[in-house]
Amino acid sequence: MDPRWREVAEVLARYSTAVQPGERVMIAMIEMETLPMAQALYEACAKAGAYPQVQFTSEAMRRALLQHGDAAQQNWTPEIEAYGMEWADVYFGLRGAGDPRLMSGIPASALAANQRAQGEISALRWAKTRWCLVPVPTAALAARAGTDLETLETMFFAACLLDYERCGRRWREQADRLRGSRQVRIVAGEETDLSFSVAGRTWEVFDGKINLPDGEIYTAPVETSVEGRIHFELPGVLRGQVAQDIRLEWRAGELVKASAARNGEFLRRVLATDAGASRLGEFAFGMNPCVKIFCQDILYDEKIAGTIHLALGRAYPECGGVNQSSIHWDLVKDLRAGGAVYVDGEPVMQDGKLLI
Repeated sequence: MDPRWREVAEVLARYSTAVQPGERVMIAMIEMETLPMAQALYEACAKAGAYPQVQFTSEAMRRALLQHGDAAQQNWTPEIEAYGMEWADVYFGLRGAGDPRLMSGIPASALAANQRAQGEISALRWAKTRWCLVPVPTAALAARAGTDLETLETMFFAACLLDYERCGRRWREQADRLRGSRQVRIVAGEETDLSFSVAGRTWEVFDGKINLPDGEIYTAPVETSVEGRIHFELPGVLRGQVAQDIRLEWRAGELVKASAARNGEFLRRVLATDAGASRLGEFAFGMNPCVKIFCQDILYDEKIAGTIHLALGRAYPECGGVNQSSIHWDLVKDLRAGGAVYVDGEPVMQDGKLLI
C-alpha cells in the first residue's frame, strides 16, 4: 500500500474526528476503488481502540434500484443506513466516483425522489454523528477532471496532508474580520449581481474536521433577504447528475427563475424537493491552496482557493442558519476569471484574490 493512504487515515482518525477507545465507527466504502483508503482507515480506528464497521455501496447498485424499482422503492430510505447513523459515534464517507454516464436514461423524477431519500440519511449523519467525507481519487474522477490518476492522487494527498492546525488559525483570523458584517454582494459580468443579508449570522471555518481535503470560510445568508441573479459557468453536480450553465434568480428570498442548459428538468425537480430546497443555505469562500483542478466533484471543487460557492437547501445552524431541507447542493463559481465579492460595500475578494 502507498504509505500516504496511512498518513491520510491518521489525519482522519486523530485530527478530523478524534476517534476514542470504545467508540463505534461506520466506514462507508462507496465504490471498490476506495478499498486502500478503507483498509488504512480501518487499521487507524482499530489502533485507536474503536470498533470499526464497513458498509459498501455503489452507484451501479443505485442505478439498478432506479431502473427496476417502482416509485415506493425509488422513494425508499434504507433502514440499515439510517440505523447506522444511530449506531455510529463516528462516520466516514469514502466517496469514489464512478462512470458519470451511469444514470443516463433514468427519469429525472426517479433521480430526484431518490436524492430526497438519500438526503434524509445525510440529515441523520449531520445530527447523530461526528463525520468526515473523503472524495477518494479514482480513474473515473481523473477522466472527468481531464487529468490522469497519478496527478489527481498527488493533488489529493497534498491537500489532505496540509497543516490544518496552522492553516485553520489563519482562516479563523480571516473569518473574525468578517464577523459583525451585514451585507454580501457578488458581482461578475452581466449575469451575476446577487446580494443577501448576513446580519446576525456568524462566519465559521472548515479546517479538516468534516471534509478531507478541506478549506472554507462560510456563513448562512438570511433566507428571505436574497435578491438578484447568478450564473454558474461551472457544472453543478449532484449524485452523479450534471446540470450545465445554471442560472438562478431570487426576489425577497423567493426563487423566481431557474434554468440550466443541460439537465434542467433535474434541476427543477431538485428545487421542488421541499420548501427549503430553493432557498440559499450557505455562502462560502474556497481556501485550500493545494486543490487546483476542477473535478466535477464538489468535495474538491468547493475548496479551490479563488472560488466561492452557494448551497441550495439546508443551512449550517452553527452560523445561525435556520433553513431546513433534505437537500444541500453546493454550486461553485470561479472568480479567478473575473468578479468580486463585497461585504458591507468593501471588496473582500477581487478576481479570485482574498483581500482580508
